[in-house]
Amino acid sequence: STATTTRFGVASHRARGRAVALFAPNVARPASSFALSASETATAGTASDVDAAKAAAAAQGTLVRTLKESKKNGDDVTKDDVDAAVKKLLELKAIVEQLENPEAAAAAEDAGAKAKDAKGAAGKDAGKEVGVTPKSEDFSRWYLDVIRECELADYGPARGTMVIRPYGYAIWEAIQRWMDADFKKSGVQNAYFPQLIPYSFITKEASHVEGFAPELAVVTQGGGKTLEEPLVVRPTSETIVNHMFTQWIQSYRDLPLLINQWANVHRWEMRTRPFIRTLEFLWQEGHTAHATGEEAEARAIEMIDCYRRFAEEVAAMPVVVGRKSRVESFAGADCTYTIEAMMGDKKALQAGTSHNLGQNFSKAFETTFLDQDGKTRHVHQSSWGVSTRLIGGIIMTHGDDAGLRLPPNLAPIQVVIVPIAQKNKDKPAVTDAAANIASTLESAGIRVKIDDDDRNSPGWKFAQWEMKGVPVRIEVGPKDVAKDACVVARRDKPGKDGKEFGVAVEPTALIAKVQGTLDDVQQTYFDEAKAFRDANIVDVSSYDELKAAIEAGKWARGGWEGSDEDEKRVKEETGATIRCFPFEQPTGPHACLMSGVEAKEVCIFAKSY
Repeated sequence: STATTTRFGVASHRARGRAVALFAPNVARPASSFALSASETATAGTASDVDAAKAAAAAQGTLVRTLKESKKNGDDVTKDDVDAAVKKLLELKAIVEQLENPEAAAAAEDAGAKAKDAKGAAGKDAGKEVGVTPKSEDFSRWYLDVIRECELADYGPARGTMVIRPYGYAIWEAIQRWMDADFKKSGVQNAYFPQLIPYSFITKEASHVEGFAPELAVVTQGGGKTLEEPLVVRPTSETIVNHMFTQWIQSYRDLPLLINQWANVHRWEMRTRPFIRTLEFLWQEGHTAHATGEEAEARAIEMIDCYRRFAEEVAAMPVVVGRKSRVESFAGADCTYTIEAMMGDKKALQAGTSHNLGQNFSKAFETTFLDQDGKTRHVHQSSWGVSTRLIGGIIMTHGDDAGLRLPPNLAPIQVVIVPIAQKNKDKPAVTDAAANIASTLESAGIRVKIDDDDRNSPGWKFAQWEMKGVPVRIEVGPKDVAKDACVVARRDKPGKDGKEFGVAVEPTALIAKVQGTLDDVQQTYFDEAKAFRDANIVDVSSYDELKAAIEAGKWARGGWEGSDEDEKRVKEETGATIRCFPFEQPTGPHACLMSGVEAKEVCIFAKSY
């Protein structure tokens, strides 16, 4: 085996007659694979820069695979060789992301990139990085670090796309299970509609095409030939749903028609952030048809309340429920309702929407029915949806300096059990005790994982599962086994304050203790988030007060009778938009913060994702 240096200054390692480039092992791993240093994130790269970076990353990926295969085959390739190549691959991927999305990368780097070591890690855990940039130091960096270190998602090879990893997808599955069951209680049925939509469908409803045109991905070729009509990759499905509803609905007996689909959609976003805004994302979209406008309105209100219940009761995320302004409403809707949540950086997140579509789409597509009097009428409709954006909202609502904090009602793992056996002679008894505890809790429907991986120390495991947001940790060692007891630690109270020693493992008592702790953690997360939100909503009575509130990072609540132009002016001058006119209105009288005239209701302005 010999090593030479290439014209690029990269070592070349020869094994069994093959030469593979080997990057120097002292290349540091970026603190986040989602961001680079501030000096490298000032401007977007040219198309050629991006292509070159992608090609380098692809070549490095090939190198990593080659080295791993060579090592597996017994060639003269060491683990250090492989590790160095992997580190370089991560660096190159980060460069690609920086070139494609410089704004997000620069924001994530402002406070510097430092990943902290795990608490209690020592000895065989030396050199393992577990931890994230503290949320209090750099919120953007913290958010991206949490996604990476908790293995929730990664960037896809196409700009702006996201790969949802198993732990992140398990959260989405929990969202799906609750939503799907709740939808079906009210008579909604699942269906699926094609992802490719004729372009002419999009243009039938004027405001709809105007609203979505900048975000469309359009297919113009297929099978090596130019298509007779371009196809739009689904941005939403109102148009194709109406095309089918027109065939399915004939008379009042076919109504109401209540359909939902779980699907992916594509919107060509310029600035992306994992879970919050990506070119492709997962969601559910409900579509209903009714005989009267009152029924469509009732369904739209019913569904926004469904989203509120999920947000508050399952995700422990307090939301303001209300009506969107005309400017902020869905393209093609008569009225849009929303749930708005405050994130840890005080920005607003639109976490779910429900729309009363009126007859806008039914008239465009001639979706009609014969009423009981034999008259032909257009149906009234609603549509409503939530997406994987909810996962980003949960991260940013509850997370702390240590990482993720998952509400127990939603967490894929509610309890992690860590057996602690210092000596081999203790291991069988401790292992059996951990298994018995797991069996007891699982019999009560509690989601449990035993971490019996011998490669990591207990301290490292504590930090790891704390970072991944598991609500409750149970520790069991030889002394606990001797006492028929265990230690219960809760995620919302760090350190000794959150630990209870000597908890009995008798099934009835243990189930009651753990379930009670989970319920308490769930309520604590909601109460903390609500207190944070309420403390950062400011009542304003003038435009100057609104600007001061927004400048301070607050939500501004005040009377509003302004025009669409006034609303756009506020956005241009402050970056804030009307999040909603809350259903729960404070007692009046109210005066418009712009003009001083009497206002019928108040609205909330805030900066948002």
